[in-house]
Amino acid sequence: MAKDVGVAEQGSFSAKDYHDPPPAPLIDPDELTKWSFYRALIAEFIATLLFLYITVLTVIGYKSQTDPAKQADPCGGVGILGIAWAFGGMIFVLVYCTAGISGGHINPAVTFGLFLARKVSLVRAVMYMAAQCLGAICGVGLVKLFQKAYYNRYGGGANELAAGYSTGVGLAAEIVGTFVLVYTVFSATDPKRSARDSHVPILAPLPIGFAVFMVHLATIPITGTGINPARSLGAAVMYNNSKAWDDHWIFWVGPFSGAAIAAFYHQYILRAGAFKALGSFRSNPHV
Repeated sequence: MAKDVGVAEQGSFSAKDYHDPPPAPLIDPDELTKWSFYRALIAEFIATLLFLYITVLTVIGYKSQTDPAKQADPCGGVGILGIAWAFGGMIFVLVYCTAGISGGHINPAVTFGLFLARKVSLVRAVMYMAAQCLGAICGVGLVKLFQKAYYNRYGGGANELAAGYSTGVGLAAEIVGTFVLVYTVFSATDPKRSARDSHVPILAPLPIGFAVFMVHLATIPITGTGINPARSLGAAVMYNNSKAWDDHWIFWVGPFSGAAIAAFYHQYILRAGAFKALGSFRSNPHV
């Protein structure tokens, strides 16, 4: 009877049998000959451009609406909550739009984490990061072009370590914040969950965007929230202020460290990658 039940259960899930996808090659020259690769680069560039344009514009608009020099209402504007929603909401929208084309990374830290997990090749990872950084610079450039006076007056949306916080605190905030984001990306896009639950791929952009929203609520008062080196680079390049450049290394070391920790945690702790490499305990009758 137990055997029959096991067979029945196996048959009921046969359409969703799961096998680990093969790791991406470290270097895949064939990618450079495919239009789909360049289409993905364009998607990453445009998505990051739109992300920076909307979010930096939101930050500058909020600072303008609450400027004491204008005798503005300090409680006016969208507030930190609205800024966090702008960042998280745009990630939700853009990941939804580009996931089927490029994977919807829109962040060099996400790309780096996926590269460490062998989800993308080195060639794709480097080109994605270049496209994201260029898109970020162009996105902030559009904000500066349209609202140059406001842009320079209100800090250009650049990430800076807030007064009263040490470098160590700022770095830790970026590491933990990026860990939350990249861990969510791994969990939301896990092919094993996709094989088991058909609704997971459709809902994946939602938890990713919500993770960005929550991290911004926590770390805007500390660093302005980077967790995305392209976002920090784009604002720093266009604003070009010494304070922004002095702190800029935090917004690369922190996110890349957080992404690496998240990749290790998901692949080798939760998914037991190290044990799978040595062989499954379940298949060993002597364990």
